[in-house]
Amino acid sequence: MRHLLRRVIFYVAALWASVTINFILPRLMPGDPIQAYVANLRGQGNITEATLQALRVQFGLSDAPLPVQYFQYLTNLLQGKMGVSISHFPSPVLSVIASDIPWTLGLVGTASVISFLLGTLLGVFVSWRRGSLLDTVAAPLLTFFSAIPYFWLALGLIYLLAFRNSFFPLDSGYDTTSDIGPSWDPVFIAGVIQHAILPATTIVISSIAGWMLSMRNSMITTLSEDYVHMARAKGLSDRRVMMAYASRNAILPSITGFSMSLGYVVGGSLLTEMVFSYPGVGFDLFNAIHHLDYSLIQGIFLFIALAMLAANFISEIVYMLLDPRVRNERG
Repeated sequence: MRHLLRRVIFYVAALWASVTINFILPRLMPGDPIQAYVANLRGQGNITEATLQALRVQFGLSDAPLPVQYFQYLTNLLQGKMGVSISHFPSPVLSVIASDIPWTLGLVGTASVISFLLGTLLGVFVSWRRGSLLDTVAAPLLTFFSAIPYFWLALGLIYLLAFRNSFFPLDSGYDTTSDIGPSWDPVFIAGVIQHAILPATTIVISSIAGWMLSMRNSMITTLSEDYVHMARAKGLSDRRVMMAYASRNAILPSITGFSMSLGYVVGGSLLTEMVFSYPGVGFDLFNAIHHLDYSLIQGIFLFIALAMLAANFISEIVYMLLDPRVRNERG
């Protein structure tokens, strides 16, 4: 319990630091979001000073001293206010992120979980049967695919499976030509799944080797431990020794990596969403940087930081459940 309390205090402090850094960094960036917005309005008439001031108020910008802005920023955060997005004007930043997150979690989150599960299971089996055909073929083959630059792998799959053979759509997250908008309609859901298969496959192929090799190396070390030899000497089945004794302890180092990957899920896979023009947080972050949409950049970075902290905290809890040494930690 004392260990958990210390970790809670640490994450509260880390949260405050993340919020503070997120406030400071955009104000150190060159340029003015109002001027960037006005530049996109050229040819639409003269912009008066009163209009510029109204835009500053609309976008939540202030000329007040920095400490005053900081406390106003904290107050707005507690009220769920993150400003107005320039690139999605007049939509609030929170509503833009809220509309992006389901797409990102559905694609990147699902692909990350599938990659972790498949890679971990493969790591368990190839380490248990070292020197077998599976160990000899699977590890080098998957490592080869993971070594291919991600965007080349994505473009190659698009060319072979979408452009040349039309097995899958080329871009977007759903059929934009259909009269059916985003809904729970079975036809729309089927279209979403069809559009997600190719980018999800790219993510799985590029990341599965890392999970497999991590688990394989951890399992090889664990299999030499005394308690594993003792379990075998007791006459326990290979399946029970492998799953209940060896893999349960060998998976602990992978949990931290997986929790961090889940944190990055909220940020989206930037390259994935760019290559496939897939709607999501990563694609909106790219557009926000292009349009100097500081409010949206700031909001997305804050969500990424919160997701990372939450994912690491969850990994701490899982560690406590799986490893009694952490639960019994003193001091």
